[in-house]
Amino acid sequence: MAGRVLSEADASAQVELDSGKRVKVKSTHQLLRFESPTPAVFMSASSALSQEVELEMAWEFAPDEEFGFAELARDYFSAQASLQQQAAMLFALFEAPHYFRRAGKGRFRKASAEVIAQALAAIEKKKQLLLQIEQWVQELLTGQCPQPVRDQLYKILFKPDKNSPEYKAVVEAARASQTAPLVLLQKAGAIDSPYQFHWKRFALEYFPKGTGFAAVDVPALSESLPLAKVAAFSIDDSATTEIDDALSIQGLGSGIVTLGIHIAAPGLALQPGSEIDRIARERLSTVYMPGFKITMLPDALVQHFTLQEGRACPAVSLYVDIDETTLALSGLRTLLEQVPIVNNLRHDQLERWVTPEWLQGEAAADAPDVLVRLQPELAFLYRLACTLKERREIVRGKPETFNRPDYNFRLRDRAGDEPQGTELVEISTRQRGAPLDLIVAEAMILANSSWGAWLAELGVPGIYRSQASLAPGVKVRMGTRAAPHAGIGVKCYAWSTSPLRRYTDMVNQWQIIACIRHGSTAALAAPFKPKDAQLLAIISGFEDAYSAYNAHQGAMERYWTLQYLNQNAVTELVGTVFKDNTFRADTLPLVLPIMGAQGLPRGAQVRVRLGTPDLITLDINGTVVERLDADRSDVVDEDLQDDGEDDAVGGPIALAINLADAAQDGLPDAPGQLAPTQGAV
Repeated sequence: MAGRVLSEADASAQVELDSGKRVKVKSTHQLLRFESPTPAVFMSASSALSQEVELEMAWEFAPDEEFGFAELARDYFSAQASLQQQAAMLFALFEAPHYFRRAGKGRFRKASAEVIAQALAAIEKKKQLLLQIEQWVQELLTGQCPQPVRDQLYKILFKPDKNSPEYKAVVEAARASQTAPLVLLQKAGAIDSPYQFHWKRFALEYFPKGTGFAAVDVPALSESLPLAKVAAFSIDDSATTEIDDALSIQGLGSGIVTLGIHIAAPGLALQPGSEIDRIARERLSTVYMPGFKITMLPDALVQHFTLQEGRACPAVSLYVDIDETTLALSGLRTLLEQVPIVNNLRHDQLERWVTPEWLQGEAAADAPDVLVRLQPELAFLYRLACTLKERREIVRGKPETFNRPDYNFRLRDRAGDEPQGTELVEISTRQRGAPLDLIVAEAMILANSSWGAWLAELGVPGIYRSQASLAPGVKVRMGTRAAPHAGIGVKCYAWSTSPLRRYTDMVNQWQIIACIRHGSTAALAAPFKPKDAQLLAIISGFEDAYSAYNAHQGAMERYWTLQYLNQNAVTELVGTVFKDNTFRADTLPLVLPIMGAQGLPRGAQVRVRLGTPDLITLDINGTVVERLDADRSDVVDEDLQDDGEDDAVGGPIALAINLADAAQDGLPDAPGQLAPTQGAV
């Protein structure tokens, strides 16, 4: 900087800069003094003259030892180098750190020839890189996507290296065109597959090393287990391979019936801190999405412990004695054993026969032999499930309702293990709370609440879910102490029935196994002790991962729903209006903002004309064209309505995930189970 000296002391001077700012400058920081021209003119002329300095020649003239800028100016220009020339040399030295490194105030030392060669090569490389970035920017602005940018597309969008030239080109082009990077890349044709866009976004964040598993050895059981004298069966969706739970019934007609709830027991072989445990703790849960899933555990281990029909499988079994008349529960006991699995029932194949009427004795035409054989057991289980539900509802204070159906997604003509995003999608509905669902849900609630209470009784910590009340805003929480769960209507609730699919259940299984083996001293022998910080870390990590996985499942279900609209040329839907001008379809898992709903009451039935779906943003909007639950005076004049594609009130709406515990905690974790909540965000 340069300025005018206003006053001066022995060691400093008061200087006024051209900007008018006044600064105190030490004498050691004053490099040159001049009388004329003005500071601004002097600086401008010196800067211009510095551009004429040949750096290679200056480097040759410079001494090998440390030197001052004035010395080099006298060697380079002349022995009588002017103040202007000295200042020009100072500018040149400062602007050429690859030739001269600074050694103090106005002093320098020249770099070695090797350092200069490397620096010049780097400068040339940077120059070429800047030219390349500029070329990519121009291509993007003209609607073309350079191949290097296309190759780095998902990293640029979701996990960028901000120093990479591809990222810089996209940022510069977005700035120049005044558009968002995503919109810019869409216009440039960079995104070939909307499905891959969503999949890569998720995978880069949560599975950066890929979704496969390294080769692992399946650990063998370290103990011999007794063979249970039961004939157990499971109830799952056809797509389920991680079969965690099975049921058995003994003593029908004797007055006291014994219900067996059998849970796959990978915790018998896996140990905390093992290599497989490390893998499971990284993933924390199986990830579900239509047509695909990412398992928490390696397939070889899943196949070893899944409750596959036709073999005896290691299991943690809860046995409950039940009065056949009053359905009173007594004699709870937990055992480690090998459980013979006789049947894997698939509800999507069988539930059309398993109706409340059939379970009460009504004949069903063409019912499969397996259902005919199991009808007495299923009938008793359904009667028990209805009773257990009624008892929970008394504690809960109000009945559980399942107003909206579950939606199942099936992808046809899929090639390979992973969907490509263009498969034909079929969306079917099934009513929540169907008999087979209710049987499994109530059995799992019984097991989770019973084992949670047992852990608390023995002073063994576990991972619990609790809810203080059903009041609005009171959320479900996870913790290490038993507490009531108002949403379900139980005194405590510990997820324990899906150890192949949820890491929290695996942790609780380890604790339950310790209780079985050590009884009253289990608190000392359990893998996780009271106040164990690891449990809190597991809870925190699980909640984050589980929320992200559910959000991805919801996004993928919305993607396939929008694909369904495109594939079937659906232009109108019937549904209901709820708050904030939002619409929920009756026959599809779809929530969207609509125009023309102003003044309509919540719950009004309307017909909506749909806009064009955007498979990248998962956005779609619509316009009300007709109210269906009122007289024709409420019909909306289509000619007065906007097409709803550009300025729909509310903007994009993504699926939210229903984590209501009455559904999520009790029902099996089958793909397609989650649904959009009323408060979509």
